[in-house]
Amino acid sequence: MIYFVTSNRHKYEEVKKIIGYEMEMVSMPYPEIQADSLEEVAKYGIDYLKDKIEGEFFIEDSGLFIKALNGFPGVFSSYVFKTIGNEGIIRLMKGIEDRKAEFVSVIAYYDDDKIHIFKGICKGKIAEEIRGNKGFGYDPIFIAEGSNKTFGEMEMEEKNKYSHRGKSARMLKNFLKNRLNQP
Repeated sequence: MIYFVTSNRHKYEEVKKIIGYEMEMVSMPYPEIQADSLEEVAKYGIDYLKDKIEGEFFIEDSGLFIKALNGFPGVFSSYVFKTIGNEGIIRLMKGIEDRKAEFVSVIAYYDDDKIHIFKGICKGKIAEEIRGNKGFGYDPIFIAEGSNKTFGEMEMEEKNKYSHRGKSARMLKNFLKNRLNQP
């Protein structure tokens, strides 16, 4: 059994659908430090949780990095979403032509006293307006490269083909698969 430490049911469902291994959601709060990178935030979370959870587990941290805003909201994406939401991001982007952005997902997996990091990146752009009501968070304002829909307009299966979390979860799945096939 692998534990996914998150209080976000949407995240859990997305990752579970990709990984396919026996996993369980554990809603256990852990501090998210202010840091320069998602990797630092994830490693700190693992260090905090490793003595509190028995067995193998992972956490996922993600952020939206907007080029014209110098990477904002980045590692502060969750706080910014709770504070100004999609409407606030759309207002900040008003009149800005360069709408390039990327979603980044970092999964930190802990086993046998080791932390394994899997990083998925989805390049795209910020939409001109909020579109769609599927998914969560910034999904209704992010359009992935190769698509004309926001994540908020996509079913989970379609979103997972493009998404940052889908990419990092597939890396974790491959790691687990290779590890299980080793003698």
